Amino acid sequence: MSTPAITPVILSGGSGTRLWPLSREHYPKQLLPLTDSGRTLLQQTAERLQGLPSAQRPIVVCNQEHRFLVAEQLRESAGGSPDIILEPVGRNTAPGVAVAALHLARETPDGIMLVMPSDHLIADTTAFHQAVTLGADAAAEGALVTFGVRPRYAETGYGYIRAAHPPDPANPVAAVDRFVEKPDLETARQYLASGDYLWNSGIFMFRADRYLEELERHAPAILKASREALVRASRDLDFLRLESEAFTACPGDSIDYAVMEKTQHAAVITLDADWSDLGSWSALHDATPADADGNATVGDVVMRNSSNCYVRAQSRLVATLGIKDCIVVETPDAVLVAARDQIQDVKKLVEQLRAEGRGEALNHRRVERPWGSYEEISSADRFQVKRIVVAPGRALSLQMHHHRAEHWVVVRGTGKVTRGDETFLIGEDQSTYISFGTIHRLENPGVIPLELIEVQTGSYLGEDDIVRFEDSYGRC
Repeated sequence: MSTPAITPVILSGGSGTRLWPLSREHYPKQLLPLTDSGRTLLQQTAERLQGLPSAQRPIVVCNQEHRFLVAEQLRESAGGSPDIILEPVGRNTAPGVAVAALHLARETPDGIMLVMPSDHLIADTTAFHQAVTLGADAAAEGALVTFGVRPRYAETGYGYIRAAHPPDPANPVAAVDRFVEKPDLETARQYLASGDYLWNSGIFMFRADRYLEELERHAPAILKASREALVRASRDLDFLRLESEAFTACPGDSIDYAVMEKTQHAAVITLDADWSDLGSWSALHDATPADADGNATVGDVVMRNSSNCYVRAQSRLVATLGIKDCIVVETPDAVLVAARDQIQDVKKLVEQLRAEGRGEALNHRRVERPWGSYEEISSADRFQVKRIVVAPGRALSLQMHHHRAEHWVVVRGTGKVTRGDETFLIGEDQSTYISFGTIHRLENPGVIPLELIEVQTGSYLGEDDIVRFEDSYGRC
């Protein structure tokens, strides 16, 4: 029997706050290379589809702020060219999947969707493909399938699923008896000891029409707003941009709450594929090779008399002495030091940073842009210094600033400068000056990255002091 056609739906709208300070709202964990493969979690998710029987062109649902990063990473991966749908705001997983289902149903109402978060780790791809093939057959018959993972320890950060019968190779698809919210530690221990419960992986399979039927029954407001946002959507370069007002009005809810916990047609398949959602620093510790003392390290780290720690250094030496059961994560602009038994509260720490207006909750010191990146080097009253890198063949927007002037000094490559009515080239060790109110643009016509130092001076130096007249990336 052939495997039904499967359309993967990759959800990439999360902010990954529990992996702060490495993950930031504008550069979340799915866009980071967290494992020793050197590939980001998003790229690994796309590449996991290779060799999956009957897999179709993927649909990716992501936040509009991440669109160029997502598109570039998927272009570089072997996962093919997906159809990318842009959410103007995050509304959890149920609306995002609804939009993908409506989009697929335009041409294939009974098309089977494989819904996958973009930030999970699955080591055994063969076992994953086998489970998905079983799920496709069940979904084709109308079931709403979820995948459960055998718990390896008493985890309080996952939801749990109780199947109607224990996993059985002769009968691998089981009806769901009930979903259970994230338990306290004692309850999690009871679940683990009973052998009756599975971790909820957050991976689903169902026909598009069946998901929409169940959403209509259990969460009609989500379906109505999602349909309106898609009907009024517009094409933006290679992206499908949902209409902002309609999608913003959509109630936010997860697939689990909106549909899976209410439907009478939920089924579960056991996924034995060495899965982790990498949802906390402790989970990343478990996924990273450790030494004899239980220490997992990344970067320039020296440890003495320390045990059961995860230590990650991004930009400098990190040394520890006499600590145990700790998480230490260093980035150029922030350092996290936490007890492992408190690590689930990192999200609350990020909420505190946001409440205090701290930029470290949103961005790294280095900020990615579709044309390259910029990194703040120094700042004080009325001046700011940045390192700017423009990729070959890319260009910043044609723009103007009301409150700041800019001095550019090229340190590598050649730049093409538009300044008012003139256009000229500047090379290494050359500089130019852009006065406030002057329309300008910077381009890289070369084949190597253009690197320059930008000194900004003025009364206001915020990134929102940009008036764009032309832009290759649709940001005007």
